[in-house]
Amino acid sequence: MSKHTENSPAERISEANRHVLCPNGGRRGRADDRLHDECGVFGVFGHPEAATLTYLGLYALQHRGQEGAGIVCARDGHLVGHRGIGLVADVFKAHRLAQLEGDLAIGHVRYSTFGTSILKNVQPLMVDYARGSMALGHNGNLVNAGQLRDELEEDGAIFQSTTDSEVIIQLIARSKQPRFADAVAEALGKVIGAYSLLATNGETIVAARDPRGFRPLWLGRLGDGFVFASESCALDIIDAAWDREIEPGEVVVASEKGIEVMTPFERQPRKLCAFEFIYMARPDSVIFGRSVDAVRKRLGANLAREAPVAADLVMPVPDSSNQAALGYSHESGIPFDMGFIRNHYVGRTFIEPDQKIRDFGVKIKLNPTRSAIEGKRIVLIDDSIVRGTTSRKIISTLRRCGATEVHFRVSSPPIVNSCHYGIDTPNRERLIASSKSVDEIRKFTGVDSLAYLSIDGLIDATGYSRDDFCLACFDNAYPTPVPDDFACRQNNRRHYDLSTDHLTYDGAPAPY
Repeated sequence: MSKHTENSPAERISEANRHVLCPNGGRRGRADDRLHDECGVFGVFGHPEAATLTYLGLYALQHRGQEGAGIVCARDGHLVGHRGIGLVADVFKAHRLAQLEGDLAIGHVRYSTFGTSILKNVQPLMVDYARGSMALGHNGNLVNAGQLRDELEEDGAIFQSTTDSEVIIQLIARSKQPRFADAVAEALGKVIGAYSLLATNGETIVAARDPRGFRPLWLGRLGDGFVFASESCALDIIDAAWDREIEPGEVVVASEKGIEVMTPFERQPRKLCAFEFIYMARPDSVIFGRSVDAVRKRLGANLAREAPVAADLVMPVPDSSNQAALGYSHESGIPFDMGFIRNHYVGRTFIEPDQKIRDFGVKIKLNPTRSAIEGKRIVLIDDSIVRGTTSRKIISTLRRCGATEVHFRVSSPPIVNSCHYGIDTPNRERLIASSKSVDEIRKFTGVDSLAYLSIDGLIDATGYSRDDFCLACFDNAYPTPVPDDFACRQNNRRHYDLSTDHLTYDGAPAPY
């Protein structure tokens, strides 16, 4: 049986001791006033520097997850991996990468939408089983993971993590299919929800996207080898040629024979995640057949048409709102300026001084340019409002810098429901738009006017139809059945990290 190696027991214990169980089952210390990033996957087949290329690919996908990163590579069918808590550059020092040899590798950056942020949940998950070894990295959430986990445990399965991705591994291990790719396909046929994933047995890479296509997944080519990535921007960093996006419901197998495409699942209506365009994906990526940059500029342009206002300046809340603000400016004719300068060197945690500083969490991340703001009527563009507390602090900062009017424009519809498919949103009762009217939110945030983009305006910006998207966070129309106890299971498996229990803000800065 092929064995694998990864972090030493001492390293695992050291990391695990940094986390303790939150008494109420939730995660404390993380300000949930921003939709948090999810996960990203990257893989290389058929290149002697597979691990190093995967490291670079994960670097380009860092915006999709900042809590942990991992790479598993294979040499002669032998799997070797390294995983760690933190950013890609912190987890993979030169000596770590030097230990990862082989011409096949898969990697993962993680934001814990489900399960804890401790090391045992960092992916790719790697196991030995009856047919050898396998590793798997997964972007998305499975809504029936709890039910499947209960059934597997009752049948004797032992789980080593609390992430729903391990359910897929357990199902693969129990499959009677002789071929690894067929075992993966059979396992995925039993799960419901969102997944774009990579799995390997050391000889092939199996890439799969769920039948509804919630999350993006790309196939690229590099010389005689193949590359898989959550977004096209990660292909660019290693000069891989874009081949195509993997279609919803496809299972793509990379082996020495080349590429094999399987379509083993019953066809489902396409349900792309609208928030990939609004916030999650990097603007220099192409996902779902569209340029993210172009879609975001159209979001801003549609917002300007739907909610015009007389003003002197259009400014974004950087960085994810930059393109929407440019679109609003171009459509309205109001000049664009960067009224806030973002500090890109702030990590997930920092020490707050004993002397209380007003709006400290916002100030350490965003600092206003007074000369651009003072005496101006401002249109402030943001991609979303979650709880509204950060927005309120940002607007208060603009007032103190001398803005005469602040008109808040949001390039997404109001978020009124939690996401169950891979974006970490707060419980519904903590979403400000679920309980307050637009005018009540306007008063809470302290702006002169507030307007959201309509769902029709959002859909128009993408060039697709409404039926192509999952819009559950806006309209409560979930495309899959969601178990009644799903939210409870989700919260009860979450832990909090002592290192983030002092003060956090909206998550680690995205690298764009």
